[in-house]
Amino acid sequence: MGTVPRFGENGLVARITKEFRTQNPSTVKGIGNDSSVINNIDRLTLVSTDMLLEGIHFDLTYFPLKHLGYKCVIRAISDIYAMNGNPNQLLVGIGASSRFQAEAIEEIYVGIKLGCEKYGVDLVGGDITGSLTGLAITVTAVGSVENESLVTREGARVNDLICVTGDLGGAYIGLQILEREKKIFEKNSGIQPDLSGSDYVLRRQLKPEIPLDILGKLKDKDILPTAMIDLTNGLATDLMQLCGASGVGCKIFPDRIPIDSETSRFAEDFHIEPLIPALNGGDDFEMLFTVPVTMHEKLSGIKGVSIIGHITEKEEGLRIVGDDGTNVELDAPGW
Repeated sequence: MGTVPRFGENGLVARITKEFRTQNPSTVKGIGNDSSVINNIDRLTLVSTDMLLEGIHFDLTYFPLKHLGYKCVIRAISDIYAMNGNPNQLLVGIGASSRFQAEAIEEIYVGIKLGCEKYGVDLVGGDITGSLTGLAITVTAVGSVENESLVTREGARVNDLICVTGDLGGAYIGLQILEREKKIFEKNSGIQPDLSGSDYVLRRQLKPEIPLDILGKLKDKDILPTAMIDLTNGLATDLMQLCGASGVGCKIFPDRIPIDSETSRFAEDFHIEPLIPALNGGDDFEMLFTVPVTMHEKLSGIKGVSIIGHITEKEEGLRIVGDDGTNVELDAPGW
């Protein structure tokens, strides 16, 4: 075991990054220089930054450091995919208090390396510094996209179909299970956590993935979304952001929102209507996007895509339409 000061910043960086290898031709210079050098030639460059704070974004009581490193990668590159781009490089900054040994920082980087390898991203730089309180991680992702393929939140048009990938609400339910078991353990440390039957929702919280297969199928069928956003703050919040940026309204239908059976079962155990975490949970890392209504037939052949509503005029507002015809305003307390 060794403390961070024992190795020094440069020594620790060299130790934890020695196994990282570049995978993208756009990476000219990576770790080991004052700045990384990236050459995207004739493509647009995309840059996104995320910050994660201990006690706000993660609880180390139940969040393994390796999983945390992996999730940091997902959080950062998800924003690049949401603009129809490809993530290529990553920079990571870590602030750690004296209670963290060097081995703990290494464990975070094990997860970062796994994420980088899976999604073909190069770690090209970052920083490690001391912190007076807890653990803080900042991740910056750099990617690229062809000019004609860029998708923003601003392109949704009236009558466009509103679509989501995968299923929603699982990450929120996974978090509720972890918090429940933490409280039980704090009251009686002799009671072992009961996580039986919750593999899927725990994985959605602790080790999320990006729906690359579905995004690939959209490209294979020449379906270019008119607008897109990654679902990290909850469907309601993110849909409101997309509609606000596009200057439009929407109608969505609760019975069309995809919810996994495990998510539903545990939601009922917590006496929560399953639609609530699907609308207002977060960290699902699925994609919410709009496409012209003429793409309906092409979309129907893609497994993992659900059409949950359509875009309306701005004056009609943002509405949820029930089976019985009830029509209520979309609310978004957020994640």
